[in-house]
Order: sequence, then structure tokens, then C-alpha cells
Amino acid sequence: MTRSSEFRDKEVINMSDGRRLGFVCDVEINMEDGKLEAIIIPGGGRLFGLLGKDSEFVIPWEKVKKIGEDIILVDMDERYIRKYFE
Repeated sequence: MTRSSEFRDKEVINMSDGRRLGFVCDVEINMEDGKLEAIIIPGGGRLFGLLGKDSEFVIPWEKVKKIGEDIILVDMDERYIRKYFE
């Protein structure tokens, strides 16, 4: 069993194009059944990070293919990543 805190600071890499998406900053959990629904990666900052974050990327749990010691591999088309803007 893995704790949600163990996902923090793991780098996420998209297997479909080899792109580094960023590091996990949070997870989304369904409070009714206690299941992990998504991992959340902060988006790039605006103007070199000085004006806050642009968005967050929410990657559904079904798209996570492999979890390693330092890396999480996902397999998805980037256009299906939900973006939340602050």
C-alpha cells in the first residue's frame, strides 16, 4: 500500500512523448470511497514565476502506468489533461 504523501515531489513523465510534465504537488481523493482519483502537477509560472502559477494539471489515476522510487510514468495525450486556472 502506498500513502498519498509518498507521491509528493516525484517527477511525472509522459510515456507517449517522453516529456517531463513536472513534479507531483498534490493528489485528488474521492472522500466517499477513499480512492485516489488523480495526481496534480503545478503548471508553469507566468513571467518566470513572478506573478504566480498559470494553472494546475490534473492527471486521472487511470493514466498512471508505473510508479518508481523517484518517477511516475503516465501514458496520455496532453490535450486530455484537465487544467485548473487560479
